[in-house]
Amino acid sequence: MKKIKTPLTKSELKKLKAGDRVLISGVIYTARDQAHKRIVDNIDKEEVPFPLSGALIYYAGPTPAKPDEIIGSIGPTTSYRMDAFTPALLKAGVLGMIGKGQRSDDVISAIRKHRAVYFLAGGGFGALLSQRVKKAKVIAYKELGAEAVRELEVENFPVIVGIDSFGKSIL
Repeated sequence: MKKIKTPLTKSELKKLKAGDRVLISGVIYTARDQAHKRIVDNIDKEEVPFPLSGALIYYAGPTPAKPDEIIGSIGPTTSYRMDAFTPALLKAGVLGMIGKGQRSDDVISAIRKHRAVYFLAGGGFGALLSQRVKKAKVIAYKELGAEAVRELEVENFPVIVGIDSFGKSIL
């Protein structure tokens, strides 16, 4: 089991290979398709809700938190829904994504070109994954509800390298 911290660096990511099990600690950001569209539309204006350089985006929209919980269940969203936006985000400095499912050939090429990594989180494990979230706050697009951008502080968040920075895939 490998451990990494955010923000991500290319030197750290090049050590990861497709299939590696990884525990992530640090800050990650949630964003789904509606938030992705807004972020990509604003990249040129430099009006994005978080620093893109070295960022790790989790394709998730959590359920409401119960009393005394930091966040509700936070399972991954199907990643291909973000494929239209991913190359632009990688070009802008994002180095990692967490989701579930396969990626398009264009995304795999962009991952290789920008030396990023696509991590897989277990679908159906949202309640378990929420226990790894130590802090959570909405930082943008509150009106999107579950799809608002959240900043999460995570500790030992378990993922698998689905596509490594060289474009090798386990999918």
